[in-house]
Amino acid sequence: MAKKDTKKRSWRDKYRFSVYNDKTFEEVWYIRMTRYNGFLMFAFIILMIVGITTALITFTNLREFIPGYPDGNTLRHMRMNVIKLDSLEDELSLRDQYFRNLNAIISGEEPLDRVAGQDTLVNYKNITFNRSEEDSLLRLQVEQEEQYNLTLSTTFMDDYTSLANVHFFPPVRGIVSGSFNPRTKHFGTDIVTTPKAVVSAALDGTVIFTGWTFETGFVIQIQHSNNLITVYKHNVTLLKEVGDAVTAGQGIAVVGDSGELYTSGPHLHFEIWYNGKVLDAEKHILF
Repeated sequence: MAKKDTKKRSWRDKYRFSVYNDKTFEEVWYIRMTRYNGFLMFAFIILMIVGITTALITFTNLREFIPGYPDGNTLRHMRMNVIKLDSLEDELSLRDQYFRNLNAIISGEEPLDRVAGQDTLVNYKNITFNRSEEDSLLRLQVEQEEQYNLTLSTTFMDDYTSLANVHFFPPVRGIVSGSFNPRTKHFGTDIVTTPKAVVSAALDGTVIFTGWTFETGFVIQIQHSNNLITVYKHNVTLLKEVGDAVTAGQGIAVVGDSGELYTSGPHLHFEIWYNGKVLDAEKHILF
């Protein structure tokens, strides 16, 4: 019991630390503490030094002086290289899928793979396409307005005499993957071309519509003289706006694969309308 009391008293005993003037022996400063208080103060000083050092390394540029730690420019280049590498892998994948689909089309087979670029930073599983109440009302209004519209007649006879002097500029150069077929309500011509190819205006005219639809993606329509209208669908981006005047051969869009329906790869869906009747584009344009 005596030894234990002695140890307890030793931790509780007070000690005095003094600072004296060497010439006058005057006590300038002193502090009294026990061993327990001294241990706590030493631990607090150590923790404070560690905390300050960590904060300086974390929130200041001092971390760049640590051997092996990259500086700001190196980190920026590393991030850019990662982004470029991801984009390059995506482009290579798109190119391989495009050539597989092109070989299938040339062989007379239907392409199975969709050549659609996806942003790896977006979680597409959480995207839902729900028709809002406004969208349903708009669809109903359009259906009622078009219910007795006779422009979409069942006869699709081209007026070749009136269009004899009209020379269409090919919107794109490529392979026709889907021909005009009014029986299946395919009122246009599908042309497969190189990815991100520029879509050109077929004639001089004025842009009367630009927008995006759920079925056909980005669409642009141009009004020409002689009551002609050309329609370009499934674009990845549009280069013109409503009201812009365009000339034949001028770029108006970029070929893509937009839209959730009626598409199985990057291509252009092209339509020609004359006096409210749709024409077979292959009879007027050599793609």
